[in-house]
Amino acid sequence: MFEMLERINERPEPFQFYTASDLWTDDHTSAQMLSYHLNDDIDLSSRNARFVNQSVEWIASRFNLGAGTKIADFGCGPGLYASRLAQRNADVTGIDFSKRSIQYAQEVAIKDGLAIHYVNENYLDFETDDRFHLIMMIMCDFCALSPIQRKNMLSKFYTILEPGGSVLLDVYSLTAFEQREEAATYETNLLDGFWSPDKYYGFLNTFKYEEEKVVLDKYTLIEASRTRTVYNWLQYFSPEALESEFVEVGFTIDKLYSDVTGSQFDMEKTELAVVAKKL
Repeated sequence: MFEMLERINERPEPFQFYTASDLWTDDHTSAQMLSYHLNDDIDLSSRNARFVNQSVEWIASRFNLGAGTKIADFGCGPGLYASRLAQRNADVTGIDFSKRSIQYAQEVAIKDGLAIHYVNENYLDFETDDRFHLIMMIMCDFCALSPIQRKNMLSKFYTILEPGGSVLLDVYSLTAFEQREEAATYETNLLDGFWSPDKYYGFLNTFKYEEEKVVLDKYTLIEASRTRTVYNWLQYFSPEALESEFVEVGFTIDKLYSDVTGSQFDMEKTELAVVAKKL
């Protein structure tokens, strides 16, 4: 028991483990995540409908969307952005790890008569011969990736963008990092049964890495039949750090905002959004 508690409370190296499939491909947790996506009262998996509508209005204006505009939505979830953008005649491809979310998005597209191309795949592995005018990665997905994964992702974006094309993504800021605190909690059926339909004991250890500006929420989940650990990493960014990652692979920064509705950039906000261009 002592050795198990030691492992539960052990601090790994930043991004030492990658467990995204435990969240997005598990039947139970993917259903939970979809319910969060579709719950307009919370901003967990997706932002509320009012924000998404405002965001789409700004995106349509900012990037002059219309017929023939090709968009790739990385981490599209149940298609909240993809469907709205397709309604504006954009040619949209949505990529997401969750089979359940993609199935839901496809059903909505069929019902609404929208010709959206959905791909059920870990977007780290996504390859295509298509070329896009706009690539989006929204809801701070970029923060969950390791430095190597982020570099590979940006290189992929650069390859599949048309010359003059843009990337729009958002990240958590250093203001948000300062608001996080280390903690250790234990609870039966942690997060109200999010992790399993059966009884389990959940341990949550939150670690901060000051030098790297990284936070880890480490979930240890003990069920009758198995024990597993899920690592939820988040990288937090200064404007300079975010810009350097884009510039390294050939992008130029067009403009910074406070969020993906085009709000004026403010260092004190908990998020920042970037528009980067391939020249």
